[in-house]
Formats: sequence, C-alpha cells, structure tokens
Amino acid sequence: MNRDDTGGSGSAATGSMRRLAHERKAAEQLDDEHVLDLRPINDDDLRSWRAILHAPVDGMYKGGYFEVHIQVPETYPMKPPTMHFRTRIFHPNVHWKTGEICLDVLKTQWSPAWSLHSACTAVVALLDSPEADSPLNVDAANLLRTGDHIAYRSMCAMYTRLYAGTTGP
Repeated sequence: MNRDDTGGSGSAATGSMRRLAHERKAAEQLDDEHVLDLRPINDDDLRSWRAILHAPVDGMYKGGYFEVHIQVPETYPMKPPTMHFRTRIFHPNVHWKTGEICLDVLKTQWSPAWSLHSACTAVVALLDSPEADSPLNVDAANLLRTGDHIAYRSMCAMYTRLYAGTTGP
C-alpha cells in the first residue's frame, strides 16, 4: 500500500497528482479563445496554477484579460480548487480586495467530472452572468439590484480599461 509522509494512504494524493499531470498535458494543447493560458505556476508544483482568461469582446468586460490563480487541494478532484482573480475586477461575485470568486461550481455544485479548464470556462461565463443575490462585492450587487445597469456597465468598463487591458497579456 502507498504511504505518504503523514503515514496515511497516499493513493488519493497519487490519484490527484496523476489527474493534475493529465490536465497539464491537456492544457498545453488548449485552443480556447477565452482560456488563453492554463498552467502550473512552477513546474515542480501541480497544486498552484495560473490562468489567463479573455472576456468576451461583446460582453461587459469588453475583451479584457484577467489573471486568475488556482489553488488545488490534495483531495482534488473530489474537492474543488480555490480560484482568485489577481486582476482587479468590478463584479458582484468577486471580492474587490481578495479576488475571491463566489461561484456554485467552486463550492456546493462541484463534481469530479469538472476540470481546471472547465472551472475556468465557468468563471468566464460568470463574467456576463452576475448573481446579485450572493455578492462578495455589495456595491456591484446593489447597482444590479436597483436596476442601474448603465452605472454597472460603466464600472465594469472602467475597471477593465484600468486593470485588464484589451491588448493581450
């Protein structure tokens, strides 16, 4: 039986690392207009990843480029990764200071069938489908709740211009 440093069964950790190695190979072949880059931050650590997400050009973030950091738990894929925006973004489901993302598939709706790439795709979809009822940024949520869509779109556009650019990473 495999054992890890703590004396417990290492089979789950080994399976997790095998899965992450497979996902790294798949990410090297990515041809995705919205998930431009997905890779481990350091080749020796498959638990910390970086993604570059490209917002839809016809959406609220007008083709901005966003860096997201992904921390993968030892229990992956049974437990979801933790994802944080490193690029500042104005969005009701993203904490304005920490970049924490509130998304059901990264919490209660996670399934081992999801991959890091599919989680990134879900984050891209969240950009133009905000959920004002579970906000991490109350100011953004209040603009949506009160129906001030012009102000909301203006703030999204301003943050994109200031922090996310539109000319590429």
